[in-house]
Amino acid sequence: MNLQTFFQSKKFKWLLAGIGALIIALLIFQLGATVGSRKARFEYRWAQNYHRMFGGPKGGFFQDFTGQDFVSGHGTAGDIIKIDGDNLIIQGQDDVEKIITIASSTVIKSGANDLTASALKINDPVVVIGSPQEDGSILAKIIRMFNPEDNLPPPPPRPKKFRMWR
Repeated sequence: MNLQTFFQSKKFKWLLAGIGALIIALLIFQLGATVGSRKARFEYRWAQNYHRMFGGPKGGFFQDFTGQDFVSGHGTAGDIIKIDGDNLIIQGQDDVEKIITIASSTVIKSGANDLTASALKINDPVVVIGSPQEDGSILAKIIRMFNPEDNLPPPPPRPKKFRMWR
């Protein structure tokens, strides 16, 4: 059997198709492994920053089944304690500090009035709704300012904690 006839045979074509299918399968596997690795790396970094950036439950997870100790990563309420360019630091419940990033699309309101970021001042009480970022900060979608002179009602009392163990 000479080389010319081998390259024109059906066996060679099947061998070539098999090698091509194997290469495509390996590329798909590598793509899946890369995507999975990136997702796992994101989840790991997010989990590492959770307690530092969002406060988390004081006694750890699964201690308070009422859900009152959990902190939302999608927003916060509290007083502005620092303004640094497009970033705000808000001191929220239980003295947890959160970093808020203001984008050009962020809506800032006080009552029915639209405001700009320059209207925000230290010690202003605000409520922020946004989306959590990979570094633990919150990208603000809307910031609602409240007048400090308004007599806002106090938050409702927290129910007693139900603990299953102890």
